[in-house]
Amino acid sequence: MSIDNKLTWMSSSLPLTSTSRASPLVTMAGSRFFPKSSTSSPTFTTQKVSGDPTRASVVHLLARAHSLPCSAASQAFMQLVQPTARFQLALDMLLPLLTSSADLAQRIPVSFILYSMYAPYPISLNPFKSILYATFVKERELAIEISTEGGFSEREQLVWVLWKILKGDGNDIGPYSPSTLTKSPLPPELRASCLFLDEETFMENDPDHSVAKSTITAGEPKQFAEQGASKNSLSLLPPATETKITREVDRENERIAQAMKLVLAARDRALTLTEQRTLTPLIPHLTSPTMITSVDLPPIVSYNPNLAYQLVVALLMTLPNNLAQDISVYLDALTSLPPTLPSFDLLGRLLRDTSAIPDYSTGGKTTIADIVRSEVLGRFIHESIKWLDNAERDEHEGLVSDDRFAKGVQNLCRFYSSLLKLSIVDAASDADSTEMSHFTLRHSRFEEANALYCILASGRFDPFYTAMI
Repeated sequence: MSIDNKLTWMSSSLPLTSTSRASPLVTMAGSRFFPKSSTSSPTFTTQKVSGDPTRASVVHLLARAHSLPCSAASQAFMQLVQPTARFQLALDMLLPLLTSSADLAQRIPVSFILYSMYAPYPISLNPFKSILYATFVKERELAIEISTEGGFSEREQLVWVLWKILKGDGNDIGPYSPSTLTKSPLPPELRASCLFLDEETFMENDPDHSVAKSTITAGEPKQFAEQGASKNSLSLLPPATETKITREVDRENERIAQAMKLVLAARDRALTLTEQRTLTPLIPHLTSPTMITSVDLPPIVSYNPNLAYQLVVALLMTLPNNLAQDISVYLDALTSLPPTLPSFDLLGRLLRDTSAIPDYSTGGKTTIADIVRSEVLGRFIHESIKWLDNAERDEHEGLVSDDRFAKGVQNLCRFYSSLLKLSIVDAASDADSTEMSHFTLRHSRFEEANALYCILASGRFDPFYTAMI
């Protein structure tokens, strides 16, 4: 079963994000968060958009949608296009792209936009359901054919996205960008051969059925067109491609989907004790293969540090065995955590965890504490000091009115003092203590910083000063 979100392969009842905040997303294109593309997408070079600023804006949006969360692309589309013009523009611009051989990073946001236009209503009322289903069938058959030959098709991710949308669970895809979705590995149970939909739900007595089939096959190579137009093509596949899903496997998949739903919720709120007990035993299933992205970690740490600790441990134990994953992206996410109590709690627990894990750099063995000590701690301290310097500047300029700076200084000094007490860092080591010495001296007006500076200046751990922190 979460796609970097990595990803989140699950069912969710989360509502589709409001479109009222779409405008900033459009105006941020070209910023350091949403860099401009050097070339326009070739998919739109034949579109006639001159003289129509709305269509030109949509072309501009779609050309860059691969780096935006799907929900952000949808919000921007709703903001750019008036409600009365959306259906016709979708027919003219979005459907041709969906049924073309364009890059998946463009077809995925188009699928989500077609879904989100009618997201408040059941999928059965979506006028584009037939074309979405026809695309699902065609792409699924092509992916299965490639799988039968021993290969793996990039179409698998598009098949999964369309499957989620047609099931009415499209909101689950919203937080992730098409680029993240296309790069996230699918677990075996979510491969195209395991995904089924009831054709009668989408095609029976549907006057648009023939239109959907003719649209999906238009301009395709002959063999693709024949596959897309055949309702019974699955029956022609070798029996080996038919995957039987037992009741036990289906029940297990449902539990994993529920777990991913809880992971999504953990990014926005603290989970209840019951929810944590439900999620904890399923964490190994979420990390092998990983369904958690590095962008999921910071909000989970903020609301659920205990869950974040379990996820990080599971990731560190699993990822070195998976050559397709890069453990460094998760370690980098830890270095960028803000200097808050949940962050200190997580780092403190990881630095005391002596569980053995494979060393991804040497091929030998190491411990979680050692790898966090060598790869995370120094950069985390450095980034925390930068964060507090920025907070102090914002406070002086009157941009903030809370005490985040003062609390941050106090908590960082207490955290570092605990590291000294546990001998995780050495007060006599210049490499360990130089940056913190300068920091505590600059902020010695705080009692905690002054006491810690005395310890670092003396070059040894002193319980007398520690009692003051």
